[in-house]
Amino acid sequence: MIPDLLHPAPRRRIDLEHTKLTVSLAFASGVAGGLFTDALDRASVGPSSWHPESFAGDLFVHQFASMCFGFSFEGTQASLATKHLVNVLTHPPSDPATVEHRRAILRELTESSELRASLERVYALLNKLRALLEGASGVGKWDPNRRQLDILGVVKEIVDCLAERFGAAESGLKILHTYASAIRETEPYRSLADLLQYDDRLATLNLKVTVGADGKLRDFQILSIQESAENPFVNSAPRRWLSKLELFARGFRFSDAEVISRLIDAVFDGIVDEIVRFVQLLGDVELYLGAMGFRDRATEAGLSVCLPELVAPSAPRKLVRFFNPLLLVHGMKPVPCDISIDRHDAIVLVTGPNSGGKTRLLQSFALAQLLAQGGLFVPAKEATIAPAPSLVVSLIQETKADQAEGRLGMELVRIRALFEALPPGAMVILDELCSGTNPSEGEEIFELVIRMLGRLAPQTFITTHFLAFAARLEQEKSIEALRFLQVVLGPSHEPTYQFAPGVAQTSLAAHTAARLGVTGDQLLALVERNIRSAEKTG
Repeated sequence: MIPDLLHPAPRRRIDLEHTKLTVSLAFASGVAGGLFTDALDRASVGPSSWHPESFAGDLFVHQFASMCFGFSFEGTQASLATKHLVNVLTHPPSDPATVEHRRAILRELTESSELRASLERVYALLNKLRALLEGASGVGKWDPNRRQLDILGVVKEIVDCLAERFGAAESGLKILHTYASAIRETEPYRSLADLLQYDDRLATLNLKVTVGADGKLRDFQILSIQESAENPFVNSAPRRWLSKLELFARGFRFSDAEVISRLIDAVFDGIVDEIVRFVQLLGDVELYLGAMGFRDRATEAGLSVCLPELVAPSAPRKLVRFFNPLLLVHGMKPVPCDISIDRHDAIVLVTGPNSGGKTRLLQSFALAQLLAQGGLFVPAKEATIAPAPSLVVSLIQETKADQAEGRLGMELVRIRALFEALPPGAMVILDELCSGTNPSEGEEIFELVIRMLGRLAPQTFITTHFLAFAARLEQEKSIEALRFLQVVLGPSHEPTYQFAPGVAQTSLAAHTAARLGVTGDQLLALVERNIRSAEKTG
Protein backbone atom coordinates (compact mmCIF):
# COMPACT_ATOMS: atom_id res chain seq x y z
CA MET A 1 0.00 0.00 0.00
CA ILE A 2 1.22 3.51 -0.85
CA PRO A 3 0.11 6.55 1.20
CA ASP A 4 -0.58 8.68 -1.89
CA LEU A 5 -2.65 11.78 -1.10
CA LEU A 6 -2.74 13.16 -4.65
CA HIS A 7 -4.64 10.38 -6.44
CA PRO A 8 -7.72 8.32 -5.55
CA ALA A 9 -5.94 5.21 -6.90
CA PRO A 10 -2.55 5.39 -5.12
CA ARG A 11 0.49 5.76 -7.38
CA ARG A 12 4.19 5.31 -6.68
CA ARG A 13 5.76 8.47 -8.10
CA ILE A 14 9.31 8.34 -6.78
CA ASP A 15 12.11 6.04 -7.91
CA LEU A 16 11.76 3.31 -5.28
CA GLU A 17 15.08 1.51 -5.82
CA HIS A 18 17.24 4.63 -6.10
CA THR A 19 15.60 6.24 -3.07
CA LYS A 20 15.88 3.02 -1.06
CA LEU A 21 19.60 2.87 -1.75
CA THR A 22 20.03 6.50 -0.73
CA VAL A 23 18.00 6.04 2.45
CA SER A 24 20.06 2.96 3.38
CA LEU A 25 23.32 4.84 2.89
CA ALA A 26 21.99 7.78 4.89
CA PHE A 27 20.93 5.49 7.73
CA ALA A 28 24.38 3.91 7.81
CA SER A 29 26.48 7.07 7.48
CA GLY A 30 24.32 10.11 8.19
CA VAL A 31 25.67 11.94 5.12
CA ALA A 32 22.97 12.31 2.48
CA GLY A 33 22.16 16.02 2.24
CA GLY A 34 19.19 16.68 -0.01
CA LEU A 35 17.95 13.08 -0.04
CA PHE A 36 14.27 14.01 0.21
CA THR A 37 14.48 16.97 -2.15
CA ASP A 38 16.42 15.04 -4.78
CA ALA A 39 13.91 12.18 -4.72
CA LEU A 40 10.96 14.56 -4.99
CA ASP A 41 12.61 16.54 -7.79
CA ARG A 42 12.78 13.32 -9.81
CA ALA A 43 9.23 12.26 -8.95
CA SER A 44 6.76 11.71 -11.77
CA VAL A 45 3.30 13.23 -11.97
CA GLY A 46 0.02 11.72 -13.06
CA PRO A 47 -1.42 12.03 -16.59
CA SER A 48 -1.84 15.67 -17.68
CA SER A 49 -2.46 17.32 -21.04
CA TRP A 50 -0.79 20.57 -19.99
CA HIS A 51 2.72 21.56 -21.11
CA PRO A 52 4.51 23.86 -18.64
CA GLU A 53 6.80 25.36 -21.27
CA SER A 54 3.78 27.12 -22.80
CA PHE A 55 2.86 29.08 -19.68
CA ALA A 56 5.07 28.56 -16.59
CA GLY A 57 7.66 31.23 -17.37
CA ASP A 58 5.24 34.06 -18.08
CA LEU A 59 3.18 33.18 -14.99
CA PHE A 60 6.19 33.10 -12.64
CA VAL A 61 4.92 29.76 -11.32
CA HIS A 62 8.14 29.02 -9.45
CA GLN A 63 7.88 32.33 -7.63
CA PHE A 64 4.19 31.78 -6.99
CA ALA A 65 4.82 28.34 -5.47
CA SER A 66 7.73 29.38 -3.26
CA MET A 67 6.05 32.52 -1.93
CA CYS A 68 2.28 31.94 -2.00
CA PHE A 69 2.49 28.34 -0.75
CA GLY A 70 4.86 29.08 2.13
CA PHE A 71 3.63 28.02 5.57
CA SER A 72 4.75 27.46 9.15
CA PHE A 73 4.43 24.32 11.25
CA GLU A 74 4.98 24.15 14.99
CA GLY A 75 6.61 27.59 14.91
CA THR A 76 9.01 26.69 12.08
CA GLN A 77 8.97 28.01 8.52
CA ALA A 78 8.70 25.16 6.03
CA SER A 79 11.61 24.61 3.65
CA LEU A 80 9.70 23.72 0.50
CA ALA A 81 10.71 21.23 -2.17
CA THR A 82 9.84 23.94 -4.69
CA LYS A 83 10.74 22.05 -7.86
CA HIS A 84 8.41 19.20 -6.90
CA LEU A 85 5.67 21.66 -5.95
CA VAL A 86 5.98 23.46 -9.29
CA ASN A 87 5.94 20.13 -11.12
CA VAL A 88 2.64 19.18 -9.45
CA LEU A 89 1.09 22.62 -10.01
CA THR A 90 2.01 22.78 -13.70
CA HIS A 91 0.62 19.32 -14.49
CA PRO A 92 -3.04 19.50 -13.44
CA PRO A 93 -4.58 16.03 -13.67
CA SER A 94 -6.59 15.03 -16.71
CA ASP A 95 -8.81 12.78 -14.59
CA PRO A 96 -11.74 14.68 -12.99
CA ALA A 97 -11.83 12.12 -10.16
CA THR A 98 -8.30 13.12 -9.16
CA VAL A 99 -9.28 16.80 -9.10
CA GLU A 100 -12.26 16.03 -6.86
CA HIS A 101 -10.06 13.85 -4.64
CA ARG A 102 -7.79 16.82 -3.91
CA ARG A 103 -10.69 19.23 -3.46
CA ALA A 104 -12.28 16.89 -0.90
CA ILE A 105 -9.08 16.77 1.15
CA LEU A 106 -8.79 20.56 1.20
CA ARG A 107 -12.46 20.89 2.06
CA GLU A 108 -12.01 18.58 5.06
CA LEU A 109 -8.85 20.36 6.20
CA THR A 110 -10.74 23.65 6.04
CA GLU A 111 -13.62 22.28 8.09
CA SER A 112 -11.54 20.38 10.69
CA SER A 113 -8.83 22.23 12.59
CA GLU A 114 -8.03 18.95 14.34
CA LEU A 115 -7.21 17.18 11.08
CA ARG A 116 -5.14 20.12 9.91
CA ALA A 117 -3.18 20.09 13.17
CA SER A 118 -2.65 16.34 12.72
CA LEU A 119 -1.32 16.86 9.20
CA GLU A 120 1.02 19.55 10.48
CA ARG A 121 2.22 17.09 13.14
CA VAL A 122 2.90 14.49 10.44
CA TYR A 123 4.86 17.09 8.48
CA ALA A 124 6.90 17.99 11.58
CA LEU A 125 7.76 14.31 12.18
CA LEU A 126 8.67 13.80 8.51
CA ASN A 127 10.99 16.79 8.71
CA LYS A 128 12.53 15.41 11.90
CA LEU A 129 13.17 12.15 10.05
CA ARG A 130 14.68 14.08 7.14
CA ALA A 131 16.98 16.02 9.47
CA LEU A 132 18.21 12.84 11.18
CA LEU A 133 18.85 11.06 7.87
CA GLU A 134 20.37 13.99 6.00
CA GLY A 135 22.19 15.92 8.71
CA ALA A 136 25.93 15.39 8.53
CA SER A 137 26.85 18.07 11.07
CA GLY A 138 28.25 16.53 14.25
CA VAL A 139 27.55 12.95 13.15
CA GLY A 140 31.08 11.83 14.00
CA LYS A 141 30.58 12.81 17.65
CA TRP A 142 27.45 10.72 18.04
CA ASP A 143 27.10 7.15 19.10
CA PRO A 144 26.10 5.60 15.74
CA ASN A 145 23.68 3.22 17.45
CA ARG A 146 22.06 6.09 19.32
CA ARG A 147 21.50 8.03 16.11
CA GLN A 148 20.02 5.03 14.31
CA LEU A 149 17.75 4.25 17.23
CA ASP A 150 16.55 7.88 17.14
CA ILE A 151 15.73 7.48 13.43
CA LEU A 152 13.78 4.29 14.09
CA GLY A 153 12.01 6.03 16.94
CA VAL A 154 10.77 8.78 14.60
CA VAL A 155 9.65 6.17 12.07
CA LYS A 156 7.49 4.57 14.75
CA GLU A 157 6.13 7.99 15.77
CA ILE A 158 5.10 8.66 12.17
CA VAL A 159 3.34 5.32 11.81
CA ASP A 160 1.53 5.76 15.14
CA CYS A 161 0.51 9.32 14.30
CA LEU A 162 -0.93 8.27 10.94
CA ALA A 163 -2.80 5.34 12.46
CA GLU A 164 -4.23 7.20 15.44
CA ARG A 165 -5.05 10.67 14.11
CA PHE A 166 -6.77 10.04 10.77
CA GLY A 167 -9.26 7.31 11.59
CA ALA A 168 -12.17 9.77 11.54
CA ALA A 169 -11.21 11.31 8.19
CA GLU A 170 -13.77 10.98 5.39
CA SER A 171 -11.70 12.32 2.48
CA GLY A 172 -8.57 10.87 0.91
CA LEU A 173 -6.82 11.53 4.23
CA LYS A 174 -8.36 8.26 5.37
CA ILE A 175 -5.66 6.35 3.47
CA LEU A 176 -3.12 7.51 6.05
CA HIS A 177 -5.00 5.65 8.78
CA THR A 178 -5.56 2.56 6.61
CA TYR A 179 -1.92 2.44 5.51
CA ALA A 180 -0.43 2.89 8.98
CA SER A 181 -2.88 0.48 10.64
CA ALA A 182 -1.80 -2.21 8.16
CA ILE A 183 1.86 -1.56 8.98
CA ARG A 184 1.19 -1.97 12.70
CA GLU A 185 -0.06 -5.49 12.06
CA THR A 186 3.22 -6.59 10.47
CA GLU A 187 6.16 -8.41 12.02
CA PRO A 188 8.69 -5.65 11.07
CA TYR A 189 6.65 -3.08 13.00
CA ARG A 190 6.41 -5.36 16.06
CA SER A 191 10.18 -5.89 15.94
CA LEU A 192 10.63 -2.11 15.69
CA ALA A 193 8.40 -1.53 18.71
CA ASP A 194 10.16 -4.23 20.76
CA LEU A 195 13.61 -2.90 19.94
CA LEU A 196 12.64 0.64 20.91
CA GLN A 197 11.05 -0.57 24.12
CA TYR A 198 14.21 -2.52 24.91
CA ASP A 199 16.25 0.63 24.31
CA ASP A 200 13.91 2.81 26.31
CA ARG A 201 13.16 0.49 29.24
CA LEU A 202 15.51 -2.44 29.65
CA ALA A 203 14.67 -2.59 33.35
CA THR A 204 12.90 -0.78 36.18
CA LEU A 205 15.04 0.12 39.21
CA ASN A 206 13.77 0.68 42.76
CA LEU A 207 16.22 3.15 44.37
CA LYS A 208 16.93 4.44 47.88
CA VAL A 209 18.63 7.85 47.91
CA THR A 210 19.93 9.68 51.01
CA VAL A 211 20.45 13.47 50.79
CA GLY A 212 22.34 15.56 53.35
CA ALA A 213 21.42 18.96 54.83
CA ASP A 214 23.54 20.67 52.20
CA GLY A 215 21.42 19.09 49.46
CA LYS A 216 24.21 16.79 48.29
CA LEU A 217 23.80 13.06 47.70
CA ARG A 218 24.99 11.00 50.65
CA ASP A 219 23.94 7.46 49.82
CA PHE A 220 22.57 5.62 46.77
CA GLN A 221 21.23 2.05 46.94
CA ILE A 222 19.51 -0.14 44.34
CA LEU A 223 16.83 -2.02 46.23
CA SER A 224 15.52 -4.07 43.32
CA ILE A 225 15.70 -4.49 39.54
CA GLN A 226 12.79 -5.64 37.44
CA GLU A 227 13.71 -6.42 33.83
CA SER A 228 11.17 -6.21 31.01
CA ALA A 229 10.97 -9.96 30.63
CA GLU A 230 8.14 -9.90 28.08
CA ASN A 231 10.34 -8.14 25.48
CA PRO A 232 11.87 -10.70 23.10
CA PHE A 233 15.11 -8.72 22.96
CA VAL A 234 15.66 -9.15 26.71
CA ASN A 235 17.47 -12.15 28.20
CA SER A 236 18.02 -12.76 31.90
CA ALA A 237 21.41 -11.78 33.34
CA PRO A 238 22.56 -15.44 33.75
CA ARG A 239 21.47 -16.20 30.20
CA ARG A 240 23.38 -13.19 28.87
CA TRP A 241 26.59 -14.32 30.64
CA LEU A 242 26.20 -17.90 29.44
CA SER A 243 25.71 -16.64 25.87
CA LYS A 244 28.87 -14.54 26.10
CA LEU A 245 30.89 -17.46 27.48
CA GLU A 246 29.60 -19.75 24.75
CA LEU A 247 30.49 -17.28 21.99
CA PHE A 248 33.90 -16.58 23.59
CA ALA A 249 34.67 -20.31 23.66
CA ARG A 250 33.80 -20.55 19.96
CA GLY A 251 36.24 -17.75 19.10
CA PHE A 252 33.83 -14.83 18.63
CA ARG A 253 34.92 -11.40 19.85
CA PHE A 254 32.35 -8.60 19.86
CA SER A 255 30.84 -6.12 22.28
CA ASP A 256 27.27 -5.41 23.37
CA ALA A 257 27.35 -2.36 21.07
CA GLU A 258 28.05 -4.61 18.10
CA VAL A 259 25.16 -6.86 19.05
CA ILE A 260 22.70 -3.97 19.28
CA SER A 261 24.05 -2.67 15.96
CA ARG A 262 23.13 -5.99 14.29
CA LEU A 263 19.66 -5.83 15.84
CA ILE A 264 19.20 -2.28 14.58
CA ASP A 265 20.22 -3.31 11.05
CA ALA A 266 17.78 -6.21 11.08
CA VAL A 267 14.89 -3.99 12.18
CA PHE A 268 15.83 -1.29 9.63
CA ASP A 269 15.85 -3.84 6.80
CA GLY A 270 12.24 -4.69 7.65
CA ILE A 271 11.04 -1.09 7.75
CA VAL A 272 13.15 0.66 5.05
CA ASP A 273 10.43 0.43 2.38
CA GLU A 274 8.11 2.48 4.59
CA ILE A 275 10.78 5.15 5.04
CA VAL A 276 11.01 5.41 1.25
CA ARG A 277 7.25 5.88 1.04
CA PHE A 278 7.50 8.64 3.65
CA VAL A 279 9.68 10.59 1.18
CA GLN A 280 6.77 10.75 -1.29
CA LEU A 281 4.33 11.48 1.53
CA LEU A 282 6.36 14.54 2.56
CA GLY A 283 5.82 16.11 -0.87
CA ASP A 284 2.09 15.35 -0.79
CA VAL A 285 1.60 16.83 2.68
CA GLU A 286 3.59 19.89 1.62
CA LEU A 287 1.15 20.58 -1.24
CA TYR A 288 -1.90 20.58 1.01
CA LEU A 289 -0.34 22.56 3.83
CA GLY A 290 0.98 25.01 1.21
CA ALA A 291 -2.55 25.44 -0.16
CA MET A 292 -3.82 26.06 3.38
CA GLY A 293 -0.98 28.54 3.89
CA PHE A 294 -2.11 30.39 0.74
CA ARG A 295 -5.61 30.52 2.19
CA ASP A 296 -4.29 31.88 5.50
CA ARG A 297 -2.23 34.57 3.77
CA ALA A 298 -5.25 35.75 1.79
CA THR A 299 -7.44 35.81 4.90
CA GLU A 300 -4.88 37.91 6.79
CA ALA A 301 -5.03 40.46 3.95
CA GLY A 302 -8.83 40.62 4.07
CA LEU A 303 -9.20 38.53 0.92
CA SER A 304 -10.84 35.19 0.24
CA VAL A 305 -10.06 32.01 -1.67
CA CYS A 306 -12.43 29.22 -2.64
CA LEU A 307 -12.76 25.86 -4.29
CA PRO A 308 -14.48 26.90 -7.52
CA GLU A 309 -17.53 25.36 -9.10
CA LEU A 310 -16.32 23.46 -12.17
CA VAL A 311 -18.69 23.99 -15.10
CA ALA A 312 -19.05 23.37 -18.84
CA PRO A 313 -17.43 25.81 -21.34
CA SER A 314 -20.86 27.11 -22.37
CA ALA A 315 -21.66 28.13 -18.77
CA PRO A 316 -21.06 31.70 -17.53
CA ARG A 317 -17.70 32.71 -16.03
CA LYS A 318 -18.17 34.33 -12.62
CA LEU A 319 -15.41 35.56 -10.32
CA VAL A 320 -16.27 37.47 -7.15
CA ARG A 321 -13.57 39.47 -5.33
CA PHE A 322 -11.00 38.13 -7.73
CA PHE A 323 -7.36 39.12 -7.08
CA ASN A 324 -3.80 38.52 -8.27
CA PRO A 325 -1.92 36.50 -5.61
CA LEU A 326 1.52 37.57 -6.85
CA LEU A 327 0.74 41.14 -5.78
CA LEU A 328 -0.04 39.87 -2.31
CA VAL A 329 3.35 38.25 -1.76
CA HIS A 330 5.22 41.28 -3.10
CA GLY A 331 3.80 43.51 -0.41
CA MET A 332 1.19 45.22 -2.59
CA LYS A 333 -2.39 44.86 -1.45
CA PRO A 334 -4.43 43.55 -4.39
CA VAL A 335 -7.63 45.36 -5.30
CA PRO A 336 -10.22 42.61 -5.82
CA CYS A 337 -12.63 42.87 -8.72
CA ASP A 338 -15.76 41.11 -9.94
CA ILE A 339 -15.79 39.53 -13.40
CA SER A 340 -18.90 38.23 -15.13
CA ILE A 341 -18.92 36.88 -18.70
CA ASP A 342 -21.86 35.01 -20.18
CA ARG A 343 -19.74 32.03 -21.33
CA HIS A 344 -16.27 30.57 -20.94
CA ASP A 345 -15.64 29.67 -24.59
CA ALA A 346 -15.39 33.32 -25.63
CA ILE A 347 -12.65 35.57 -27.01
CA VAL A 348 -12.44 38.50 -24.60
CA LEU A 349 -10.66 41.71 -25.65
CA VAL A 350 -9.48 43.77 -22.67
CA THR A 351 -8.86 47.46 -23.23
CA GLY A 352 -7.88 50.39 -21.03
CA PRO A 353 -4.97 52.61 -20.04
CA ASN A 354 -1.47 51.49 -19.23
CA SER A 355 -1.04 50.62 -15.54
CA GLY A 356 -4.77 49.96 -15.37
CA GLY A 357 -4.36 46.31 -14.33
CA LYS A 358 -4.97 44.58 -17.68
CA THR A 359 -1.85 42.41 -17.66
CA ARG A 360 -2.32 41.56 -13.98
CA LEU A 361 -5.90 40.54 -14.75
CA LEU A 362 -4.73 38.17 -17.50
CA GLN A 363 -2.14 36.72 -15.15
CA SER A 364 -4.86 36.18 -12.54
CA PHE A 365 -7.09 34.35 -15.03
CA ALA A 366 -4.28 31.96 -15.90
CA LEU A 367 -3.28 31.32 -12.26
CA ALA A 368 -6.91 30.70 -11.31
CA GLN A 369 -7.23 28.17 -14.15
CA LEU A 370 -4.02 26.44 -13.07
CA LEU A 371 -5.16 26.15 -9.45
CA ALA A 372 -8.75 25.19 -10.23
CA GLN A 373 -7.71 22.30 -12.45
CA GLY A 374 -5.21 21.15 -9.86
CA GLY A 375 -8.02 20.80 -7.33
CA LEU A 376 -6.74 23.74 -5.26
CA PHE A 377 -8.02 27.07 -3.95
CA VAL A 378 -8.40 29.92 -6.46
CA PRO A 379 -7.94 33.61 -5.56
CA ALA A 380 -11.61 34.60 -5.37
CA LYS A 381 -14.46 34.54 -2.89
CA GLU A 382 -16.67 32.73 -5.41
CA ALA A 383 -15.79 31.31 -8.82
CA THR A 384 -17.12 29.25 -11.69
CA ILE A 385 -14.40 27.88 -13.95
CA ALA A 386 -14.56 25.56 -16.97
CA PRO A 387 -11.62 23.12 -17.31
CA ALA A 388 -9.43 23.51 -20.40
CA PRO A 389 -7.24 20.83 -22.05
CA SER A 390 -4.21 23.12 -22.10
CA LEU A 391 -3.00 26.63 -21.31
CA VAL A 392 -0.94 28.99 -23.46
CA VAL A 393 0.25 32.26 -21.94
CA SER A 394 2.28 34.97 -23.63
CA LEU A 395 2.68 38.00 -21.38
CA ILE A 396 6.38 38.77 -21.79
CA GLN A 397 8.04 39.55 -25.09
CA GLU A 398 11.70 40.33 -24.48
CA THR A 399 14.04 41.49 -27.21
CA LYS A 400 17.03 39.17 -27.51
CA ALA A 401 20.43 40.03 -28.90
CA ASP A 402 20.49 36.99 -31.19
CA GLN A 403 16.93 37.13 -32.50
CA ALA A 404 16.73 36.88 -36.28
CA GLU A 405 13.52 38.92 -36.66
CA GLY A 406 12.35 42.37 -35.65
CA ARG A 407 9.36 42.98 -33.38
CA LEU A 408 6.80 42.24 -36.09
CA GLY A 409 8.63 39.09 -37.12
CA MET A 410 8.82 37.89 -33.55
CA GLU A 411 5.11 38.60 -33.12
CA LEU A 412 4.30 36.52 -36.19
CA VAL A 413 6.50 33.72 -34.85
CA ARG A 414 4.57 33.90 -31.58
CA ILE A 415 1.26 33.61 -33.44
CA ARG A 416 2.51 30.71 -35.54
CA ALA A 417 3.74 28.85 -32.44
CA LEU A 418 0.37 29.40 -30.79
CA PHE A 419 -1.59 27.72 -33.58
CA GLU A 420 0.91 24.89 -34.04
CA ALA A 421 0.14 23.41 -30.62
CA LEU A 422 -3.32 24.76 -29.73
CA PRO A 423 -6.05 22.11 -29.26
CA PRO A 424 -9.77 22.96 -29.32
CA GLY A 425 -11.10 24.41 -26.07
CA ALA A 426 -7.71 25.49 -24.70
CA MET A 427 -7.18 28.62 -22.62
CA VAL A 428 -5.21 31.34 -24.40
CA ILE A 429 -3.76 34.44 -22.71
CA LEU A 430 -2.12 37.03 -25.00
CA ASP A 431 -0.83 40.42 -23.92
CA GLU A 432 -0.70 43.27 -26.46
CA LEU A 433 -1.25 41.19 -29.58
CA CYS A 434 0.32 42.76 -32.71
CA SER A 435 1.68 45.75 -30.81
CA GLY A 436 4.97 45.52 -32.71
CA THR A 437 3.73 46.99 -36.00
CA ASN A 438 1.69 49.93 -37.31
CA PRO A 439 -2.03 49.87 -36.46
CA SER A 440 -3.35 49.25 -39.97
CA GLU A 441 -1.24 46.14 -40.55
CA GLY A 442 -1.53 45.06 -36.93
CA GLU A 443 -5.32 45.22 -36.99
CA GLU A 444 -5.46 43.03 -40.10
CA ILE A 445 -3.32 40.34 -38.45
CA PHE A 446 -5.24 40.77 -35.19
CA GLU A 447 -8.58 40.11 -36.85
CA LEU A 448 -7.18 37.08 -38.68
CA VAL A 449 -5.99 35.62 -35.37
CA ILE A 450 -9.36 36.22 -33.71
CA ARG A 451 -11.30 34.56 -36.52
CA MET A 452 -9.00 31.54 -36.57
CA LEU A 453 -9.18 31.21 -32.79
CA GLY A 454 -12.96 31.23 -33.03
CA ARG A 455 -12.85 27.92 -34.91
CA LEU A 456 -11.14 26.28 -31.91
CA ALA A 457 -13.66 27.60 -29.35
CA PRO A 458 -10.94 28.50 -26.83
CA GLN A 459 -11.17 30.43 -23.58
CA THR A 460 -9.25 33.51 -24.73
CA PHE A 461 -8.21 36.80 -23.14
CA ILE A 462 -6.28 39.37 -25.20
CA THR A 463 -5.23 42.88 -24.21
CA THR A 464 -4.94 45.57 -26.88
CA HIS A 465 -4.47 49.31 -27.35
CA PHE A 466 -6.15 49.21 -30.78
CA LEU A 467 -9.18 51.00 -29.34
CA ALA A 468 -10.82 52.06 -32.62
CA PHE A 469 -10.38 48.54 -33.97
CA ALA A 470 -11.93 46.99 -30.84
CA ALA A 471 -14.82 49.47 -30.94
CA ARG A 472 -15.51 48.57 -34.60
CA LEU A 473 -15.58 44.87 -33.80
CA GLU A 474 -17.94 45.49 -30.91
CA GLN A 475 -20.28 47.52 -33.12
CA GLU A 476 -20.21 45.11 -36.08
CA LYS A 477 -20.81 41.99 -33.98
CA SER A 478 -19.53 39.91 -36.90
CA ILE A 479 -17.57 37.52 -34.65
CA GLU A 480 -20.10 35.79 -32.43
CA ALA A 481 -17.61 34.64 -29.77
CA LEU A 482 -16.19 38.12 -29.11
CA ARG A 483 -16.69 39.75 -25.71
CA PHE A 484 -15.21 43.00 -24.38
CA LEU A 485 -13.91 44.19 -21.01
CA GLN A 486 -12.60 47.65 -20.21
CA VAL A 487 -10.80 49.20 -17.27
CA VAL A 488 -13.17 51.31 -15.17
CA LEU A 489 -11.81 54.83 -14.55
CA GLY A 490 -12.41 57.01 -11.52
CA PRO A 491 -13.68 60.62 -11.45
CA SER A 492 -10.21 61.97 -12.23
CA HIS A 493 -9.60 59.38 -14.97
CA GLU A 494 -7.43 57.26 -12.68
CA PRO A 495 -7.64 53.46 -13.00
CA THR A 496 -9.78 51.76 -10.36
CA TYR A 497 -8.56 48.23 -11.22
CA GLN A 498 -12.17 47.26 -11.81
CA PHE A 499 -13.49 45.95 -15.12
CA ALA A 500 -16.81 46.33 -16.91
CA PRO A 501 -18.23 45.24 -20.28
CA GLY A 502 -17.33 47.44 -23.26
CA VAL A 503 -14.37 49.08 -25.00
CA ALA A 504 -12.26 51.84 -23.44
CA GLN A 505 -12.52 55.27 -25.03
CA THR A 506 -8.96 56.31 -24.29
CA SER A 507 -5.65 54.82 -23.24
CA LEU A 508 -4.92 57.93 -21.12
CA ALA A 509 -1.53 58.33 -22.75
CA ALA A 510 -1.42 62.01 -21.80
CA HIS A 511 -2.25 61.27 -18.16
CA THR A 512 0.39 58.56 -18.02
CA ALA A 513 2.96 60.86 -19.64
CA ALA A 514 2.22 63.58 -17.09
CA ARG A 515 2.46 61.12 -14.20
CA LEU A 516 5.86 59.90 -15.43
CA GLY A 517 7.18 63.38 -16.29
CA VAL A 518 7.07 63.19 -20.09
CA THR A 519 5.01 66.26 -21.05
CA GLY A 520 6.38 69.00 -23.30
CA ASP A 521 6.95 71.38 -20.37
CA GLN A 522 8.61 68.72 -18.24
CA LEU A 523 10.98 67.63 -21.01
CA LEU A 524 11.75 71.28 -21.92
CA ALA A 525 12.71 71.95 -18.31
CA LEU A 526 15.11 69.03 -18.39
CA VAL A 527 16.65 70.17 -21.68
CA GLU A 528 17.21 73.74 -20.39
CA ARG A 529 18.70 72.42 -17.16
CA ASN A 530 21.20 70.31 -19.11
CA ILE A 531 22.13 73.29 -21.34
CA ARG A 532 22.77 75.51 -18.29
CA SER A 533 24.83 72.79 -16.68
CA ALA A 534 26.93 72.39 -19.84
CA GLU A 535 27.52 76.18 -20.06
CA LYS A 536 28.74 76.31 -16.45
CA THR A 537 31.20 73.46 -16.89
CA GLY A 538 32.35 74.69 -20.30
